[in-house]
Amino acid sequence: MYSFIRPLLFKADPEKSHYLALHSLNYAYRLGVLPKVSPQTHPVQLMGLTLPNPVGLAAGLDKNGEYIDALAALGFGFIEVGTVTPRPQSGNPQPRLFRLPEHKAIINRMGFNNHGIDAMIRNITQSRYQGILGINIGKNADTPIERAADDYLICLEKAYPHASYITVNISSPNTKNLRDLQGGNELAALLGKLKDKQQQLAAAAGHYVPLAVKIAPDLEDNQIADIAEVAVQTEMDAVIATNTTIDKTILGAHPLAQEQGGLSGEPVREKSNRVLAQLAHDLAGKLPIIGVGGIGSGEDAVEKMRLGATAVQLYSGLIYQGPDLVKACLKACV
Repeated sequence: MYSFIRPLLFKADPEKSHYLALHSLNYAYRLGVLPKVSPQTHPVQLMGLTLPNPVGLAAGLDKNGEYIDALAALGFGFIEVGTVTPRPQSGNPQPRLFRLPEHKAIINRMGFNNHGIDAMIRNITQSRYQGILGINIGKNADTPIERAADDYLICLEKAYPHASYITVNISSPNTKNLRDLQGGNELAALLGKLKDKQQQLAAAAGHYVPLAVKIAPDLEDNQIADIAEVAVQTEMDAVIATNTTIDKTILGAHPLAQEQGGLSGEPVREKSNRVLAQLAHDLAGKLPIIGVGGIGSGEDAVEKMRLGATAVQLYSGLIYQGPDLVKACLKACV
């Protein structure tokens, strides 16, 4: 079905077609005509959680947790929603989403557009999904970088009762200065505060919700080593590698190569895999890794796991291949 409607979607504005596709998926689910794929194919242990399979949905597709049930029907072993911020925000000016079909890529500078953490929680509580749910948290664009921890702490506290795990997004290139938080001292200070809050929440709630941190692909080896050291020292539960890249040299003379924003899809695969492999070496098995970036086939997913990932996440590949990519990755990873 997706191969039939994709040409129609690709004729429309990318952002409009994004929501049209999600609305259509949700409509099919509610009508009961969406074929449901069982996620129980290859259970894996991650962060103390049992995933029914290692193929997940990356954050960014469902920013507000509005389509969880329909997306779960596609067979994902876990779903991550967000990035969400304490207060609603509209994000960056449009246009801010661009397709590059010849590269099987996407450029986005969305800027954490979302309805806010309270709206997301309402959506989550209304869903029927009982599987593994990650909530990806960030800071509002108008929050000064020196007060970023305040925003993450607000989101952590509100998300905690509703999440299977929580991801700290410090690697989007579309919020000013956000990636500065990946630096050793800044990262240690932020993650230390979040871990303290996590321990308090765990004691009060009587259950432990793991914390993961998502990093960029545009890191040097020494930066990766620093992040690995801080993640271990602060007792994070996992690292997600990676977000989108700001390096567009692989696009050559493409007319969209000068657009600001993060590049995802096939062109980020090599950079993402390099970071993943180096991170796996530096972590030496002390923390698990979720691999994301450039997965366009089952073989790509298997390669991530060979390089050290315990599980993988999909996003841009879904735009070009649709739900069949989930099935291909599930088959390859068994």
